[in-house]
Amino acid sequence: MLTKRFFARIFLPLTAALVLWNTTPTFAQEHPQAKSLYDRLGGVYAIASVVDDFIERLLVNDVLNANPRIKEARDRVPKAGLKYRVTSLVCQVTGGPEKYDGRSMKDAHAHLYITEKQWQAMVADFKVTLNKFKVPAKEQGELIAIVESTKKDIVVASAATK
Repeated sequence: MLTKRFFARIFLPLTAALVLWNTTPTFAQEHPQAKSLYDRLGGVYAIASVVDDFIERLLVNDVLNANPRIKEARDRVPKAGLKYRVTSLVCQVTGGPEKYDGRSMKDAHAHLYITEKQWQAMVADFKVTLNKFKVPAKEQGELIAIVESTKKDIVVASAATK
């Protein structure tokens, strides 16, 4: 009798609970690991294509070209090298395996005396490129937020000191 009572009161409910627990979706099953921004952008080749287009836009941007320090830097730094560095940086900050080993944004831009107007021209070109490649709005927002987080290290001059 003790065995029947144990079976009816303890074992059956415990077994039922275990069966339900094992078949009930867990949080992880309901919310699969979100893909990194890097993966959602398509990885290194897609990012490199976007960077290539973006850098080409910057090279012919009249607002940026009006700054002689930017022109001097462009003459000194090969375009392919710049594209490589920017691609590795974007890959790293979006969660990819590539590692950026260049200078900090502050060190790389301090001598250029970039103004707010020049910053806005760069951001506008970036948005044109993102739209050209049909980067979804969510991912564009995340990328713009990453870019905006560097502004304090890049924009160092007022329009008056241009």
